[in-house]
Order: sequence, then C-alpha cells, then structure tokens
Amino acid sequence: MAKKVVATLKTGNGKEYSKVITMTKSPKSGAYSFKEIIVHNEHVKDAIAGPQSGK
Repeated sequence: MAKKVVATLKTGNGKEYSKVITMTKSPKSGAYSFKEIIVHNEHVKDAIAGPQSGK
C-alpha cells in the first residue's frame, strides 16, 4: 500500500500534498502511537491541530 502512495506523490501534482505524522499517548498504557495521513498543503495545520472530523 505504501508503494501506491509513493507512486501517487511522484506525479506532477504530488508536490501539492504532504505526509503528516502525528503522535498520541494512550491514557491507559502510556504507550505512544503514530498516525500517518496525506493532506493537501493548505490543510497541514488543521491536520496537526487535531483529529479530522468526518473520518
């Protein structure tokens, strides 16, 4: 699946998107988990600020 994302980003319009990796700490175990999403450059700050509604 990662190959598909990489191949998509190599197209001409791939420079308009960024990969955002966020880290959250579990309240139960204290372990950290990472979430990776591909977002348009205009929405990077929204993706970092909090979880996306509607997904």
